[in-house]
Amino acid sequence: MRASRPGLAALLTCLAMGGFAAMDAMSKFLVRDYPIVQSLWIRYVIFTGFALLVAWPRISLRSVRPWLQASRGLLALIENGVFVLAFLYLPLADAHAVAATAPLLVIVLAIPLLGERGRPYRWIAVAAGLVGVLTIIRPGFQAPQWALMIPLGGALLWAAYQVMTRLIGRVDPAETTLLWTAVSGLIGTSLMVPWFWVSPTPSAWMLLGVVGLLGSLCHYALIVALDFAEAGAVQPYTYTLLVWATILGALVFGDVPDAWTMTGAAVVVLSGLYAWHRDRRKV
Repeated sequence: MRASRPGLAALLTCLAMGGFAAMDAMSKFLVRDYPIVQSLWIRYVIFTGFALLVAWPRISLRSVRPWLQASRGLLALIENGVFVLAFLYLPLADAHAVAATAPLLVIVLAIPLLGERGRPYRWIAVAAGLVGVLTIIRPGFQAPQWALMIPLGGALLWAAYQVMTRLIGRVDPAETTLLWTAVSGLIGTSLMVPWFWVSPTPSAWMLLGVVGLLGSLCHYALIVALDFAEAGAVQPYTYTLLVWATILGALVFGDVPDAWTMTGAAVVVLSGLYAWHRDRRKV
């Protein structure tokens, strides 16, 4: 594990979130014409090549906790698929408004998995975040939006992924973790892609390649960020993803979130920032 550098961790996290937003916008285009498994397979082919370059010349899958590494890699694959599916049914901003609960879920999961303390103000933040999600979903006040459950499930997977990244960062270097993430996803998608393949057009190949490269860079940036700072410390900066997703959704797709969605998203974000602020005062 590297020495603590919270400033660099914050910068890397913000850059990763901007890249993820751009990647999600392109994935929303691709999912209309190409199977999710195919898009993910191409992404992981590129990701694996990127991981080999980063890990060179110390390429090694030797891990102190290989089962944790494999589980984390497969979790990342499932989480990616869940969010791409969400973009098929929802505007970018709506999906990410619900997904913004991930930092609060990190607080919950970090208690049993990382041994972090469950302070009362953290539970207040989690409860307030739940109110924000209910504001977005508005159960009983509008037609059922089952699709909103997709990014909520994705947020839980994303939170678990971040906690597991922090956990494995205690014993394995970032390069090893990156390689495990890539190889696990490549193996998982390779077993399925022959049954779902659709020949891409030249422009689609280009878009698929950019998505794969962006995903590689962003995941590595996040892995290094979580190696430089605690999981809870980088969470406020992940909210920049919601800002970028809202801007790109409006500019590219013309999707402007309604007042309820924006209000709920604001409650979720402020809940996370409140927990972060209180954590900073404890330092």
